[in-house]
Amino acid sequence: MTRLSSFASWALTGVLIALPVPGVAQTSKIVAWPATQSAQPVQSGFVTVKGRHFQLDGKPYYFAGANFWYGMYLGSPGPTGDRTRLAKELDGLAAQGIMNLRVLAISEASTLRRAVQPVVLKNHGVIDVTLWQGLDYLLDEMAKRDMKAVLYVNNFWQWSGGMTSYLNWTTGKPSIDPDVSGDWNGYMDQSASFYRDARAQQTFRDVLQQLLTRKNTVNGRTYDADPTIMSWQLANEPRPGSDANARPHFAAFIKWVDETAAFIRKRAPKQLVSTGNEGWMGTAGSKELFEQSHASKNVDYLTFHMWAPNWQWYDPKNAQATYDGAWKKMQDYLNWHIDAANKLGKPIVLEEFGINRDNGAFEPLARTTFRDRFYTGIYGLLARRAMAGDAIAGSNFWAWGGAGRTRNADFMWKPGDSFVGDPPQEPQGLYCVFDSDKSTIAIIAAHARQMSHVR
Repeated sequence: MTRLSSFASWALTGVLIALPVPGVAQTSKIVAWPATQSAQPVQSGFVTVKGRHFQLDGKPYYFAGANFWYGMYLGSPGPTGDRTRLAKELDGLAAQGIMNLRVLAISEASTLRRAVQPVVLKNHGVIDVTLWQGLDYLLDEMAKRDMKAVLYVNNFWQWSGGMTSYLNWTTGKPSIDPDVSGDWNGYMDQSASFYRDARAQQTFRDVLQQLLTRKNTVNGRTYDADPTIMSWQLANEPRPGSDANARPHFAAFIKWVDETAAFIRKRAPKQLVSTGNEGWMGTAGSKELFEQSHASKNVDYLTFHMWAPNWQWYDPKNAQATYDGAWKKMQDYLNWHIDAANKLGKPIVLEEFGINRDNGAFEPLARTTFRDRFYTGIYGLLARRAMAGDAIAGSNFWAWGGAGRTRNADFMWKPGDSFVGDPPQEPQGLYCVFDSDKSTIAIIAAHARQMSHVR
């Protein structure tokens, strides 16, 4: 892989420390990074689509981004807020060229054990705007740095409430808690029944309507007129159901994608709409369903995620023996989805991917030998395909943990803890990248610079 940049750097106590990238001569200078940027860039316009590529102000737009789901929580004036940390995180990310952030925009109250607290939607029709004020603040701070946001507005999974919360309110049926029962198939099938429940969807759309037309309390912009928002995303990893039981409901899933995307497009026509889909591994193993759900004229680009450890392709406890076989599967998975986007004539974004620290450790200072190998391989493939003119337009690694640290011996999140990127149902430190991960950050920053030069 040819890198267009020669070094990566990270901020420690207000200084950028140059970190060498293996095999590349170091020519760049160490530069100072103030706690707050003194000169604000001129904000760019709306991201648009031309064929199978993104454009921004008439030029190609490629990016290396991050997942930062808890951004509105840090921006909040409520108990989760830490605006000093938020500014430092955004400055640090921007310094590495990480200018595209994927963020949770609606969370729902839930009875499930591992759901985040507090939430935006406290009950059927009862909105607590405190977190949305945090989203206002986040978007305004991102605008100052000319960053772009992808906002997902629902969740298939339990950690932010999501689809099962709407069902609980409208049907009165208790939600299956997979973290207690272990019944993941039952949970997924229940969550997917959201697509077929008109009352649950209406409750969701009522909340979404308020967000799409919201006026930012910091800068006075309405959300639908804010170029900081690149895309509205239907949900985090919407699936048609469990692999065992989803196929009878494929048509309902496609209909929900198309109609929900149309609902958003009508109300926010200047911004893009995306699905948040994982790829064919998240559509009951059906490549045809993945393509069909993205063929809608109301969906502007394709999304996919890749989770080799979660899909049992890779075992961090036996990395030496399993990595090469996993990498072969990962390459095939990446290339198939890029080829699918080429066929549909739309851009595609790899918007979630991650892998464990060595031996599956969670500690921030644990080694990242295989993670760095993984990031280097992923980024190399994406860059090669982008430079060849294929549809891959960017990526968002999972996830930015930054300065967050857990205080708990079991590494599990509890209300009141800081956020680290891994959601509440997972060990804190499972996949996130901390600000102390110098070698990984070097690889990310080098790729960000490379992608910024793709034409």
